[in-house]
Amino acid sequence: MIILFFGDIVGEEATEYLLKRLQQLRDHHRVDLVIANAENCAPNGLGMTAWQAEALLANGVDVITGGNHSWDSPESVRALDNPFVLRPLNLAPGVPGHGSLILEVEDELVTVVNLADACSMKSVRAVQGKWTPAYAAWEAAERAGTVIVDYHGDHVLEKQIFARAVDGEAAAVLGTHTHEATLPLHVLPGGTALVTDVGMTGPTGGVQGFGYDIFVAGLRSTGNPFELGIPRPISGPIELGAVLLEVDGGKTLNMQRIS
Repeated sequence: MIILFFGDIVGEEATEYLLKRLQQLRDHHRVDLVIANAENCAPNGLGMTAWQAEALLANGVDVITGGNHSWDSPESVRALDNPFVLRPLNLAPGVPGHGSLILEVEDELVTVVNLADACSMKSVRAVQGKWTPAYAAWEAAERAGTVIVDYHGDHVLEKQIFARAVDGEAAAVLGTHTHEATLPLHVLPGGTALVTDVGMTGPTGGVQGFGYDIFVAGLRSTGNPFELGIPRPISGPIELGAVLLEVDGGKTLNMQRIS
C-alpha cells in the first residue's frame, strides 16, 4: 500500500496549488491513500472552510486531519461533521468533531488517528480543560489494520517518545504543527515510520506560511509578537511538505519526502 501524507496546508493559494497537482501526484506515485492536515487552509490561515474540505475530499484527499486551529471559525467547526475530517482524538467528550477513522483501502483496513500534545493545544479556547494525554487516548482508540498517526505537536521529544512506544503497532507517526520540515526520516525497528515534522504545504517567504510584518511590529512595540494579531498567509511560491510511505502488513518498508 502506498500512502501520501501532506503536512499543514497553509492558506488559499496552497489549497488551490494542491488541488491542481493532487491527481498527478496520485497517478505518478500510484498512491492508494492520501491524508492531508488542513487546519490552516482557510484564506486567513485559521481553520478551514467547508468548500475547501469538500474540494480536497472530492479531488484526491481521502482523509483530512487537524489540530489546534480546527475550531477557529464556525465554518471550520461545521466541517468537522464530515466523517472524513478529523481533529485531535485526545479530548474529553463535548468537543466538536472526532479524532479517528477506520476505512477500507484496496480491500485492506486502515485506521487514521489524529493526536495532539498539550503545548499545541494550550491556547485553544474550545478545548480548555478538555485535553487528555495522547498515549491514553491511543490505548483506548479502536484500531484495525494499518494505523497512521498524525501527531500534532510542538515537542520533538514527545513525538519521538510516542513513536517508540507504539513501534510495531502503528505503521507511521507523522509530526505536524511546526510547519518546518525536519530532515531525518526514520523507520524504527518494529516497522513504524517517524518524521518529527512533515513540514507545511504552503507559501514560502514568511513565517510558517504567514506574513511577518505584524508579528515583527508586535514584538518591537510590546515584546509580544502576537499582540497586534495574526497576519494572513503570505503570497509566494508554494513549497510541498509531504512524505510517501510504502506499507505492507501494517509496517512501513520505505519512506521518502515528496517535494
